[in-house]
Amino acid sequence: MMSPKPHRCTALEGVRNVLRALAVAACVHAGAAHAHAFLERATPAVGASVHAAPPKVTLRFTQRLEAAFSKVQVLDGQGKRVDKDDGALGADETSLSVSVPALPPGRYVVKWRVLSVDTHVTEGDFAFQVQP
Repeated sequence: MMSPKPHRCTALEGVRNVLRALAVAACVHAGAAHAHAFLERATPAVGASVHAAPPKVTLRFTQRLEAAFSKVQVLDGQGKRVDKDDGALGADETSLSVSVPALPPGRYVVKWRVLSVDTHVTEGDFAFQVQP
């Protein structure tokens, strides 16, 4: 009975194994980098100065959101909540909107906290100004 011939790793096979490992590591890292829902754009825009606020403040994110764990608030210059507390996701589940009344001139802060469908929480705030 013959014993099996030992397999010898050639230099080319070693390089291939290293490249495979690097490719796997790159894919894992790329997935981790995109694992949060980041604010992509807003209406009114971040830092905007508008003559009239739109009837809704809308935030668009880079990932789908979980409705039950995502919220947005609009506060006036004294920190009082002025939105209509009716935050809702858009049909594509990447946007979050809340209605606002006709806002008088002043500075407003939009605060948000969202949970993406991959279970990562992000939060932030930004201001916009309503001009007279």
